[in-house]
Amino acid sequence: MAADTKALSDRALSIFAFAAYHHLISGQPISSVVRRDGRGHQADPEGAAEVEQRGLASLSDDAITFTEPGVAFVETIVAAIRQASGR
Repeated sequence: MAADTKALSDRALSIFAFAAYHHLISGQPISSVVRRDGRGHQADPEGAAEVEQRGLASLSDDAITFTEPGVAFVETIVAAIRQASGR
């Protein structure tokens, strides 16, 4: 199945926003984010399922690991944020 980023739900986009945050803070490409941190915080379950169904990530109990198209989409979001700020 080919990865699909068209019309992602806000729940799915929240996962990419979290990854973009980590990219901006670290200055490094992000290939995975925490799904459950063991302290009560977790990625939205519906959003996580959607990114997996669309071929943008694989899920484990504790992590969301982006596929190559998922990593590229994180980079697209980071670029859009920078562009919106005039960079």
